[in-house]
Amino acid sequence: MFSIKAVVLAALLTLLVVDVDSSSGGGGGSSYNFDLSNASDLRKLYNSKVYEADRMKRSLDGMPFQLGPLSHSGVRVTLKDGTKWLVHKGGGFGQSSQTVVVAARHMSSDWNIKETKNFGGCKTVSDFVKAGGSDYSLIFDNCHMGAGRMWKQCD
Repeated sequence: MFSIKAVVLAALLTLLVVDVDSSSGGGGGSSYNFDLSNASDLRKLYNSKVYEADRMKRSLDGMPFQLGPLSHSGVRVTLKDGTKWLVHKGGGFGQSSQTVVVAARHMSSDWNIKETKNFGGCKTVSDFVKAGGSDYSLIFDNCHMGAGRMWKQCD
């Protein structure tokens, strides 16, 4: 027979499996000068230096609240030209990597800044994607762990 704690833990883990894609809608970004369907522009974006970053968190899709790991994390980076990009990971997000980059203008208003840090150009967008990790695992390498590795760069 299952204890109440085991049932609650199973329910929480099930909720974490909820699709955590970045929802569209208002929010946080200026226009960008990259055509991401163009390999040259994509390369320019990935080689762009990051000058400032915001550690971001939002509730999981379909949940009205955040509670520790019952949330979604990412890092919004600001480039020299002022454009902002969200780097985050999740199951099924990308093809060759589960850590992806999206224009911050696609972020919903559910995202909240938890911390801001000056990176001063010490890392590129590509470095943030690499730090996020190519694989996703709910238990061993999730969005929170990936965002934490991104955040610790240049310490």
